[in-house]
Amino acid sequence: MSASSNERILVTIDDGVADVRLNRPDKMNALDQAMFDALIETGEQLARMPDLLAVVLSGEGRAFCAGLDMGRMAGMLSDDGTGDGQAHNDSIGAGRLGKRTHGISNRPQYACMVWRELPVPVFAAVHGVAFGGGLQVALGADVRYVAPDTRLSVMEMKWGLVPDMAGMVLTRGLVRPDVLRELIYSARVLSGTEACELGLATYVADDPRAAALEAARQVALKSPDAIRAAKRLMAVVVRGGDAEILQAESDEQDKLVGSPNQREAVLANMEKRAPRFDPAR
Repeated sequence: MSASSNERILVTIDDGVADVRLNRPDKMNALDQAMFDALIETGEQLARMPDLLAVVLSGEGRAFCAGLDMGRMAGMLSDDGTGDGQAHNDSIGAGRLGKRTHGISNRPQYACMVWRELPVPVFAAVHGVAFGGGLQVALGADVRYVAPDTRLSVMEMKWGLVPDMAGMVLTRGLVRPDVLRELIYSARVLSGTEACELGLATYVADDPRAAALEAARQVALKSPDAIRAAKRLMAVVVRGGDAEILQAESDEQDKLVGSPNQREAVLANMEKRAPRFDPAR
């Protein structure tokens, strides 16, 4: 599968697992307009694939993603109060950032949210650096594997900014509020090990991409109906109250119990064999 005509992202799919790689290694996969476009286009294409089971998101070269391209950062200097700073916002495809372009998100936010909104689990493999917007892209994944020496930072304050690519939504429930405040205020750089201890990362692995691919392949062995139901249910857990969560549990289970793929899961376990699921069911 070629997911992007501008070649900013490479995608291969094997047995329902999409291997998605940011592909601007000479710039440490920094976020320019083409990369924003490719992230969104790729996510939207994957969302339309009925036989997709899991996604691994990683970066080619020395880093996962170094954050906003410095050329885009320089564009902010044109904002002298006369409106010339519009060039910066246009460069990332947003217009003025308050405008909603993708549901509840603007375009830069959706470059991160599109991974959280995919109907299947997304595993990020983070190496090298994940700074600013690059960290927020990784936060869009359900699970993050990081190398011990990976460097991560909520770096926006260094540039006189605040996190604005859905990071404030995607860190909710991961990091204690006082810890998150300190990370935002200081813009300090964390190791992969500390990021895992604080909740920004899920697991430390010497080879994050290999670990993420293995995790995705294990998920892909499960019932495709249950995988997607669990992803929907977790979205309710993050945003809903007790009553909404309890109702969602019941509604998802009602749809699964007795369905062809659920029956196949039971039979395969009883017969001690590999299940033969039908993604189209």
